[in-house]
Amino acid sequence: MAGYEPWSANRASEIIASHRHLDGATMPILHAVQETFGFVPDPVVPMIAESLNLSRAEVYGVVTFYHDFRREPPGRHVIKLCAAEACQSMGSDTLTAYAEERLGVAMGETSPDGRVTLEPIYCLGLCACAPAGMIDGRLVGRLDESCIDELVAESNR
Repeated sequence: MAGYEPWSANRASEIIASHRHLDGATMPILHAVQETFGFVPDPVVPMIAESLNLSRAEVYGVVTFYHDFRREPPGRHVIKLCAAEACQSMGSDTLTAYAEERLGVAMGETSPDGRVTLEPIYCLGLCACAPAGMIDGRLVGRLDESCIDELVAESNR
């Protein structure tokens, strides 16, 4: 996984300590953990709970409620396709089916070779440029099948 650190309980403790003073620290900690490791590893849940005097269930509930948090490492490339109403009205459902077929991975999954993760996202604010998506953190509007074909070629490199 390019750009992410390998899991380390010590590093996670540093992240927790640097954010625990914030109001509503759970979300900032979880975002920082995911930015660092690429996902929210299971062992960090009790660490966060203990630090913030929360139950493990409360922290786990936040991780599983929000679609943006991953519980498994992502692929080398992360493709997020908007599933909100404006993008649906412009064909995002058809585009998603095409992407799943071409990439060989279902929405919400990572390819077995770790090459690509395909995820839904709910509104990127690019409604006028629908359908929209995010490719490796880069916003892209007016997606079509040729864009997906380019992504397939890029992910194979």
